[in-house]
Amino acid sequence: MKLVIINYGAGNIKSIQFAFKRLGYDAVLSNNSEEIASADKIIFPGVGEASSAMGMLKETGLDKLIPNLKQPVLGICLGMQLLCRYTEEGNTKGLGVFDTDVKRFSNAVKVPQMGWNVIKDLKSDLFKGVKENEYMYLVHSYYAEHCEQTIAKTDYGINYASALQHNNFYGVQFHPEKSSTAGAKILQNFLNL
Repeated sequence: MKLVIINYGAGNIKSIQFAFKRLGYDAVLSNNSEEIASADKIIFPGVGEASSAMGMLKETGLDKLIPNLKQPVLGICLGMQLLCRYTEEGNTKGLGVFDTDVKRFSNAVKVPQMGWNVIKDLKSDLFKGVKENEYMYLVHSYYAEHCEQTIAKTDYGINYASALQHNNFYGVQFHPEKSSTAGAKILQNFLNL
């Protein structure tokens, strides 16, 4: 299986690469459109600020490539948010795969949300064998609003979409690569799709 992690300069991608290594898979880091397009499975990570990350995607033409990919794609953290229509962070237009917007948490809660929280109302083969109210590791100041594509929910001051799915695109707000055995299970499920 050819597994590619999109390397566009926004992300702690080594920890994702190591997580797949622990599962027995070598993931290639690449920003090459042909290499990404020829992959069997694609990881779209992201840590950092949305508008600068989108700028890096545009510089390499990946903003055109990613929404048209036909193989399974997993957006993680900022990667998931960039797959949405719009994010308040940097007033940024997203890639429009998921039919929802990304908002900043209110100051009624500690921002960023950092640490462990539960995911619930799980729908999708991505969560096969993962229990309701399983703990996942999160670090984020912005959240995706619910839409028809919500496949997991989390509460933090409000109830928001902690995972989304549209056709071959999956997105998780949490970091499966840092979420112990349950996170590893989700990565394995993604490889099994």
